[in-house]
Amino acid sequence: MSGTPLVILCPGQGAQTVGMGKAWFDASAEARAVFEAADKQLGNRLGAPLTTLCFEGPADRLNQTDVSQPAIFVASIACWKGLLAAWGMGNGEAPLAATAGLSLGEYTALTVAGAMSFEDGLELVTLRGRAMQDAAEASVGGMVALIGADEAQAQKVCDEARGTDVL
Repeated sequence: MSGTPLVILCPGQGAQTVGMGKAWFDASAEARAVFEAADKQLGNRLGAPLTTLCFEGPADRLNQTDVSQPAIFVASIACWKGLLAAWGMGNGEAPLAATAGLSLGEYTALTVAGAMSFEDGLELVTLRGRAMQDAAEASVGGMVALIGADEAQAQKVCDEARGTDVL
């Protein structure tokens, strides 16, 4: 990897999947150190070590906001550290032109850019995930993603939902 400026885009919630980060954990000492630091910092706050939840699930627990947010953050930072090491930039001297993230990914982007420490970023996303999980459990509601529908189909679904007091 030369000095070509990089733009790093970081994922938000919804990117989680059981097994995420395992390949990096197995292949890179730098990535493994990120997961180990997260496990040490979080202890048993998530009900199990983060590495266990990321690598083994169960999926329904990994998909809960209080787990998915720190899990995605940690897996993303581990990936970044693994890439830096693979490129021979283990000291973090990557030529960054910009970082950006979608929602949760903004915290990862700020950490990659050096605006906050990994430890502070992990603490923030863990608190954020817990607050969002608590809010979701305290209110009645739901959400649906309508993918692949044209405007007329989407309107029909909305009209049908409106008739059932869902919308």
